[in-house]
Amino acid sequence: MAKIRTKYVCQGCGYETSKWLGKCPECTKWNTFVEEIEQKNSKKEVFIIDKSSSRPININAIETKEEERFSTEIAELDRVLGGGIVKGSLVLVGGDPGIGKSTLLIQVSSNVANAGKKVLYISGEESESQIKMRAKRLGINSDNLYIFAENNLSIIEANLDSINPELIILDSIQTVYSPEIASAPGTVSQIKEGTSKFMKISKKMGISTFVVGHVTKEGSLAGPKLLEHMVDTVIYFEGERYNTYRLVRAVKNRFGSTNELGVFEMRDLGLVELDNPSKVLISEKPKDVAGSVIISTVEGTRPMLLELQALVSPTSFGIAKRTATGVDFNRVALLLAVLEKRVGLQIQNQDVYINVVGGIKINEPSIDMGIIIAVASSFRNIPVSEDVVVTGEVGLTGEVRAVSFIEKRIAECKKLGFKKMVIPRNNYDAVKEIKGIDIIPVDNLRQAINIVLGGNK
Repeated sequence: MAKIRTKYVCQGCGYETSKWLGKCPECTKWNTFVEEIEQKNSKKEVFIIDKSSSRPININAIETKEEERFSTEIAELDRVLGGGIVKGSLVLVGGDPGIGKSTLLIQVSSNVANAGKKVLYISGEESESQIKMRAKRLGINSDNLYIFAENNLSIIEANLDSINPELIILDSIQTVYSPEIASAPGTVSQIKEGTSKFMKISKKMGISTFVVGHVTKEGSLAGPKLLEHMVDTVIYFEGERYNTYRLVRAVKNRFGSTNELGVFEMRDLGLVELDNPSKVLISEKPKDVAGSVIISTVEGTRPMLLELQALVSPTSFGIAKRTATGVDFNRVALLLAVLEKRVGLQIQNQDVYINVVGGIKINEPSIDMGIIIAVASSFRNIPVSEDVVVTGEVGLTGEVRAVSFIEKRIAECKKLGFKKMVIPRNNYDAVKEIKGIDIIPVDNLRQAINIVLGGNK
């Protein structure tokens, strides 16, 4: 009997070796190698190259056509996808456990099924009765929605012709397996095979497919990066599990922008889209309290107003503590250094806590001035006026730099009733003719702090 050959495969990057290693030399992660049976092809395949089957084409001779799309009936998700679901596309959905991936996708299944399209919801984690209980709670009932609790790829593929769906939901890719591969479900080999199989199904049969992917404890999608390279679109769920707000954003999209953001709220009846998230996120802003300021940010083409809070208090230890929630910690440390050097606020012996209200994470540089103003407000114990919004990127020399989409930011402020907006000087010429709101341009941080906080020391 021939000896079974095995190999060790890193579950983080797919690196293969003949012996077990504690640390992967490719991705430098520890304890990620899993033993798998090496597959050998018993028959040698002979390939005959036909030059007439494929040839280079002049770019001007290629005919293009617009992608055929259909709506999910959820405007926030359609925005992230670039206008709806593209026929024959493969979409990967990632996010922390319990954040609402399955809830959103069962809602999408119901909406598409109610529009007259057949939908197949495949679950390798839950039984039909469990899915039915969730559907009943969400009020989902459609004759075009089919549930299939199966994780064998061969059986799944064999049943597609009998249903002929236009949309497939797979929850999740880590639970399905191919009987032709000896390794367990969730390993690199099985994930590659499963993704490849559904990619072929999507492209060959023109079936749009949503695939749920598990994430690691660091928040990235489990398995090799090849998984993200193979699919057409990758969208992530963000937000704290115990917070009601959820953000959906695309990190890869072959059919649209990756800058769009969808905002949802988790309720008893599932995920509900927020048409005006700015109004909701700033509705509980405290009055006459130092350290709270309204900032303007843009996610994709959507302007949003958020409440940013700062707390500055004397440290009880030798080294001051810095904590940032919703913003980049290193960026906060940089801005605090600029505040000390360029403005002269002595906060080196002060604990500083920064928080974006609502559990939202923002990386746009236009929130820099908001962080500075909030810290200065808390340090001096001077409240920021309730009708003021600030926006602007801050440089290392203390200058306030221009931001993008300034007209949209101002329009959002006017819509929500704000009377003043502090903006960078270089943005002022483009918006100085706008009526209905007092636009105040600033050149540097010292000037901005004096204007917003009234010049009080």
